[in-house]
Amino acid sequence: METKILEKKRILVVDDEPSDTRLMKLYLEGTDRYVVREENDSTAAISAAEEFRPHLILLDIMMPVIEGGELSRCFEAHPTLKSVPIVFLTAIVTKAEVEAGRGRVGNFPFLAKPVVLPEVIACIEDQLSK
Repeated sequence: METKILEKKRILVVDDEPSDTRLMKLYLEGTDRYVVREENDSTAAISAAEEFRPHLILLDIMMPVIEGGELSRCFEAHPTLKSVPIVFLTAIVTKAEVEAGRGRVGNFPFLAKPVVLPEVIACIEDQLSK
């Protein structure tokens, strides 16, 4: 009988707060379903994504130099990254606002900070199943 080995999904976490990306990396990799790369410099996010080839990007909105909305447009315009799902993590949208919009603001799913880690997994799995 063959055992199917599942490939770990690559998740790129882009946030200017190293403590936030570290927590997300520890939590997601602790599930043994993901490999996580942290990027705390928004100006390096595109090159990090090109190199890492993520299955999904978790993206903060409020960042210095290049904010998340602008960065998402860069990802969408990039030939090899345009099909990678993006989930915004942000403190500028409340949990109530996220719920009222059924977890979406515009074309993107959002999770309000502080995030509830099991909700992050549920959102990732939902986006990867599409």
